[in-house]
Amino acid sequence: MKEDSLSYKTYLEIRKKILSNQLVGGVRLVESAWAKKLDVSRVAIREAFMRLAGEHLVEFGEKGGCFVKKITPDDIKEIRELRELIEVGALKILFNKRDKEVIKELELICDDFTSMVEKGYFGGACEADVRFHEKIIESTGNERLYQIYNNSNIPLFHLKLGNALSHMDDYKQTDIEHRKIVEALKKGDFSQSVDTLIEHLDRGERESIEF
Repeated sequence: MKEDSLSYKTYLEIRKKILSNQLVGGVRLVESAWAKKLDVSRVAIREAFMRLAGEHLVEFGEKGGCFVKKITPDDIKEIRELRELIEVGALKILFNKRDKEVIKELELICDDFTSMVEKGYFGGACEADVRFHEKIIESTGNERLYQIYNNSNIPLFHLKLGNALSHMDDYKQTDIEHRKIVEALKKGDFSQSVDTLIEHLDRGERESIEF
């Protein structure tokens, strides 16, 4: 699948909505509706669904239809463990580079997250949350690491938007933790960045299971 193809662009759009929990587990993805929404052919939609299925983000029902994959408590635990290994390793690479431009980009994402929450755009805040973690991986420059991360990047602490207003504390805590990671990167405090990241992922695991 070429990166400039309609099916690839379709895949990216639907994937973004799944990872930010704008499309939650169990939701049916209707080919015709998505083809109309994104102004692409049903073939492009079908190819995008197949790619998402390969990343375990969607699944096909026994009687047909494509659905956003639900995740179990065991899935959440395994994904959190994998993400910890990958993201701690990525932070190690970033600390060796100490790239000021990367730090600036992470700060801008944090500002975007804060702005979205303040305006009540919780879908945008969730997307900024996803972008923050993807930027950490992407900035390592390690294509294999980024590919592995993409295949395991199922949201653990992005809340269902319908209940967002009752979970403002989670958004505020996420903002604090993201900024602590960036501040540690600026100061060269690797231990603080790792401790904060692990705390961040652990909290996400607990809240995802409870939610």
